[in-house]
Amino acid sequence: MDIFFLAAVALLLAGVVGSVVPVAPGAGLSLAGIYLYWWSSGYAVPGLAALAAFTLVGLAAIVADQFGGALAANAGGASAKTTLLASVVSIPLLFVAGPVGLVLGIAGTVFVAEFYRTQSAGRGARAAAFAAVGVLGSAVVQLIVTLSLLVGFAFVAV
Repeated sequence: MDIFFLAAVALLLAGVVGSVVPVAPGAGLSLAGIYLYWWSSGYAVPGLAALAAFTLVGLAAIVADQFGGALAANAGGASAKTTLLASVVSIPLLFVAGPVGLVLGIAGTVFVAEFYRTQSAGRGARAAAFAAVGVLGSAVVQLIVTLSLLVGFAFVAV
């Protein structure tokens, strides 16, 4: 086996693991593995159509990861200001309290901001629940996508 193939597979596996580890760029690592192998093959494998498909899927996963919680909170009735505030507040909480801090930080911030804005605990709780599910859902999407990139790469490259 060629060293570039092994490095690509290692990056794809790191992408799968990174998809469930907060702050790790799961889909980005997966795409790096695919592009490394594409480069090492003289831009031949995977073909351009497969490379374009891998790229679109990977970029969609990156977008879902970055905006999943915010989009879900918005779908739950939170205002744009609330979703922005939750995104900003969640970053330091992630480093202080880890993944639990991320989910609780986003949900708590959304609840407090929406309760303040609407004076309705029910509306605040609904938006907070949507935000929490969105954060967790984006991790699941990342895992499925990075696994599919790994399987797709193995199918194309082997």
